[in-house]
Amino acid sequence: MNLWVYLAASPLFWLLATVLAFTIAVQVHERTGRRAWVNPVGLAILLLMGVLLVTGTPYPTFFAGAQFVHFMLGPATVALAVPLWVHRHEVRATALPLLAAVLVGALTALVSAVGLAWLLGADAVTIASMAPKSVTAPVAMGISEKIGGVPSLTAAMVLGTGVLGAVVGPVVLRRVGVRDPRAMGTAMGAASHGVATAAAFQLDQKAGTYGGLAMALSALLTSALISAAILFLR
Repeated sequence: MNLWVYLAASPLFWLLATVLAFTIAVQVHERTGRRAWVNPVGLAILLLMGVLLVTGTPYPTFFAGAQFVHFMLGPATVALAVPLWVHRHEVRATALPLLAAVLVGALTALVSAVGLAWLLGADAVTIASMAPKSVTAPVAMGISEKIGGVPSLTAAMVLGTGVLGAVVGPVVLRRVGVRDPRAMGTAMGAASHGVATAAAFQLDQKAGTYGGLAMALSALLTSALISAAILFLR
């Protein structure tokens, strides 16, 4: 027991636990033939949730130790510029349809989230928290805070949206006849941000490239759409 208290108090322990959980999840993903429903991010989250529940560890304690992973989200996002630069000529040639697709996707995600929450009788705070659910977490939490939502609730919604998009996105797109990696990546990045973009990279580098660009554009466009809606309602 004393050993566990010592380990739990060490920041490096939870960082190691996070890396280990993801490593196990990736191995399971590989051994199951990279099935979409065995998403490494989702599985790693479930493993860590189990450890936190069994040990009775509060989330702030875990985050204090694993926050280096959170810090690395910034450099990882910037690194998406590398494949974008590689495919820059093709991206430039498809810039207009790409922008139109992401705009429609951002508007659809926003309207469907707010509309569904309203129809289910959610209060204003919950609706504000759900509005930016399809945007990457740092931007979504910032938007949520500005419009009166709860950033922690928004983060949970963002995470759920990302995992769901990564798991069912490729299946749904193939079922409706979408095979072009550019279209698949754009749809996954615009609807389910970074987690789905990572899954898109596993399908095809070009899909991941378009997913990363769609994710960035979706964040900008959603911010602009929400700001415009607030100004209009006032």
